Amino acid sequence: MTQKTPERTEPREDRPDPHRWRVLGVTLAVGFMVLLDVTIVNVAIPSMREGLDTSTGTIQWVVSGYALALGLTLVTGGRLGDTYGRRRLMVLGLSGFVLASATAGLAPHVLVLVVARLVQGLAAGLLTPQSSGLIQSLFRGPERGTAFGLFGLTVSISSAIGPVLGGLLIAAFGHEQGWRWIFLVNVPIGLVLLVAIARLVPGRPDDESEVRLDLQGSALLGLTVVALLYPVVSLERGSVLPLLGLVLVPPLAWAFVRRERDLVRSGGSPLLDIGLLRRVPGYASGIAVGGLYFMGFTGVFLVLSVFLQDGLGFSPLHAGLLLTPFALGSAVAAPLAGRLVSRVGRVLTVLALSVMLVGLLGIAVVVPMFDGSDRLWLALVLPLLVAGFGGGATVSPNITLTLERVPPRMGGAAGGALQTAQRIGAAIGAALVMTAYQLVLSSTDAPGTGLRTALGTSFVLVSAALAAAVWSWRREPDAAEPS
Repeated sequence: MTQKTPERTEPREDRPDPHRWRVLGVTLAVGFMVLLDVTIVNVAIPSMREGLDTSTGTIQWVVSGYALALGLTLVTGGRLGDTYGRRRLMVLGLSGFVLASATAGLAPHVLVLVVARLVQGLAAGLLTPQSSGLIQSLFRGPERGTAFGLFGLTVSISSAIGPVLGGLLIAAFGHEQGWRWIFLVNVPIGLVLLVAIARLVPGRPDDESEVRLDLQGSALLGLTVVALLYPVVSLERGSVLPLLGLVLVPPLAWAFVRRERDLVRSGGSPLLDIGLLRRVPGYASGIAVGGLYFMGFTGVFLVLSVFLQDGLGFSPLHAGLLLTPFALGSAVAAPLAGRLVSRVGRVLTVLALSVMLVGLLGIAVVVPMFDGSDRLWLALVLPLLVAGFGGGATVSPNITLTLERVPPRMGGAAGGALQTAQRIGAAIGAALVMTAYQLVLSSTDAPGTGLRTALGTSFVLVSAALAAAVWSWRREPDAAEPS
């Protein structure tokens, strides 16, 4: 009679998990798939519109709905992982993600597709914060910086390579039905990853008592995120009236903060310990840097993709391939930055953001000069590569420095808060940058001028991230010391 293999649990503080690098590989693969779905659908909007015979405004919800649902559940998903174990939440989240992906790929009507994308985003919100939570609990010292470096690489590469993979799938399976494979490809990959999660990812320690989830705090935070993100994604679709919903953000945010503080004072278990913003060096400033960076960075790919396809008539695949130098630069810089951050500290983020600004300036100057030229690809390579170096060296060090001193018991929720700020920043930035491009294009009918204006908007937003990084560096020079 065979004995049942005992369930692996989270390693204790003094005993690093011997399988930690394998676990990291699994969680990064999951994170790549989830974050890829944020950008991969951008190039498929015309294909989905024709395949389902619907309007651009309706199809835009396929993009916006995913981002909205993802931002809605990140902190709650992180706290659930802190409470009930990473493996349980990853299995639950990935199962929902796979089922929603299959439904989206087989959708007979656009409403089915939109609902499937909302469910997919909710499932992704359960999955994504488990990556930072696992890194917090499994790695220490310089190893943690290396692990977060690889996580930052995953974030950067998934964002940059999405348009390329989307273009390849549409080219391979046809313009009218190719968009379906953007979702269906998640199904076999997700099933393999479910097996890997069940075998490798540790569960909750047997001696750790469960705590009750703060449902009221979760509801208040969810309403705050919706009140902020819904008007933003509506603006992307050209609707201005929902902007009135922004007036609800301050009172809802105040109610959430008050609820969490009252729970801490009474000895309860908050969804997110707001005191971390004050007590943990680098946490509040790191959230500001991350939110502002994604606000400036995300819109660049969207506006370049629109400029290359609508302005210059390139195919989705051609447009995606032209943006690959950014991914290459990120691939080189992110792991290097992850290894250096423990020794260099916040100044590394300051330098990286400065390099990113140089790349953005280069794109704004040279690309419109080669408008319609056969040498456009050559003009794009260097500035996109430089921007990729800066972007790759920004994300991973900022994640490391932001979460380095957060207690592992709050690692998932704290990481979820950071990623929520990044998702909110990305949504706001995409709306601002695309609005700037479209306003100039409608008044001048000059795509090059519109691109310069849009990139100028991104430049200002990334400059704000740089200012926040400089402030953090001067105020917290020791924030990179190992925990």
